[in-house]
Order: sequence, then structure tokens, then C-alpha cells
Amino acid sequence: MRVVLVDPSRTVLKFVSRLLEARDHEVRPFTDGQAALDYIKSDLSVGALISSSELLTMSGIELCWEARALTTHNRQIYLLLMSSNQDRHKLIEALDSGADDYIGKPPAPEELYARLRAAERLAAMQHELMRLATTDPLTGVANRRAFFERADAACVRVTVGEPVSAIMFDIDHFKRINDTHGHDVGDKALVAVAQTGAACGGIIGRLGGEEFAVLLEGVGLEGAIAVAEKLRRDVAALSFPGEQLVMTLTCSFGVSTWQAGDSIDLLLKRADVALYAAKTAGRNCVLSVDPGMTVNGASPARSLVRGSVRA
Repeated sequence: MRVVLVDPSRTVLKFVSRLLEARDHEVRPFTDGQAALDYIKSDLSVGALISSSELLTMSGIELCWEARALTTHNRQIYLLLMSSNQDRHKLIEALDSGADDYIGKPPAPEELYARLRAAERLAAMQHELMRLATTDPLTGVANRRAFFERADAACVRVTVGEPVSAIMFDIDHFKRINDTHGHDVGDKALVAVAQTGAACGGIIGRLGGEEFAVLLEGVGLEGAIAVAEKLRRDVAALSFPGEQLVMTLTCSFGVSTWQAGDSIDLLLKRADVALYAAKTAGRNCVLSVDPGMTVNGASPARSLVRGSVRA
């Protein structure tokens, strides 16, 4: 674990650093609370902060408060406050200020190790809970909520001029697959299509049922069309042994690219318009929208790739 250690005494820093390094922790020592806070902001790999309550530029309690404000559901920081003052009121104040635990200074080695083991267990549990909350349990790709969170974050970067495009696709005649071959085969088809889509390198999510979306950062419209066409061919090459015959499937694809003033919702709405047109055009094809179109009352302007229908 990468640990930020803060204490005004270099002797204490050296002593506690040796204890931590003896258990293979990476230590980043600081004598100044503000410098430590700035480092935590810049290094997302920091897993724990161990701070003395007695600091120079800010108190350890203030540092815990500021560090706690940096934690999110995607970033957890274990906060351990050290103090030679065992006043119960100080302990309560530290915990109320965001500290996860409180330890004497200098810390007893085995007590320090035990508290850090507890921190690692807590971090592992939080990581697993986050994985369960953001992952589609069947396919292993991002669920709808996680996809939109990651896509929103990616679209913020569009403001610096990076292109971004979206692909929406779903499995053709999926109900027929379930009715003919059974839901177990349908589940295998969903998993295979999701894994094929994940191989394209973008942010992929299952939006619901048999519908998926991919966000491609740094890729313009023509590049996204090429990705979608490769994905269409790869999906069409999948096969699933059945009781009486080998089943194949196809997907239909809609592609759009970012426009000035866009949001992730508008970007995906245009891709969805193109996907709907691909369905009505015969399925197993890639359609894109005209970059100048609007969502309301418009239809995709061109068909880039048309494959044979084998659903």
C-alpha cells in the first residue's frame, strides 16, 4: 500500500517509515501537512494517510478533514491519526473529522501493522462492493449506471479538442434466439457479444437486455465506423453449438460522433437513431448519422456498411 506519512519530527518520520517499509508499504514522508495534501491530490495511488495530530501549517485533524473530502466511491483513503495525547475528546474530534482510526505516538509496531491490515481488508471489501455495483453480473462489462458515469467523465475531455464517438448495437432477433434455443444459449450469446465488444478498446456497457454501447475516445466518425464494421464481422463469425444445429447471430449498429454543445445523452440519442434505422433497413449493418443532423425528426443520412442478414 502507498502510505503518506506526516509528522513535524524527522526522527518520528524515520522511525515509522522503517516500520512501514518492513511490511513492504511504500512510504511518502512529509513534515508539512499542506505539502502532504497536495501530494495526495496528485497521486491517486495513495491508499492511506498516517498523520500526527500536531503539525505546523495545519492540524492533523484539519488534514484528515481535507483528505476525507478527496475520497469518492472510486477512491478510498484510509486515515489514521497519531497522537501522544490520549485525551478522549481528541479521539472523538478526530473520528468526527473523518479519521478512520486513532493510534498513539510513537506507534507500537504490531498495533500499527494490525490497523493497516484492517485498512487493507476494508479497501478490498469496498473495491469488491464497487465492482458489484458497477458491473453487469452476466456479461462482466459496465452496467448502465457505470457506463454513463465513465462516458460522462470521458466527454468532459472533449473540451480540449479530442474527438469522441459512440456506437450503439444490439443483437438481431434476440427473442427468437431465446425462444428457439433457450435462455441459457441466449445468455451465452450476450456474454460472447459483450466480450467481442470489449475487445475494441472503448468504454463498453450493457444498457439493458440485448443492447450495448461503446464510447471511443480519440476516434472520429470514420474511425468509429471502421470499429463498428469490424465488430459486426466479428460478431457474425461467432457460433454456438445447439442440440440440433450450430447457431450464429448478427448485430445492428448505429454510430455518431461528438458535436459542439453535445452531451453524452445527445451523442447516444443520435447513435440510437442510426441503430433504429439499421434495424428497419434489414439488420446486420452499420449506419451512421450525418454530423450535422439534429435528433428530433431526423434520420441517419448514410449507410456505410451492409452485411448479409443471418439472424
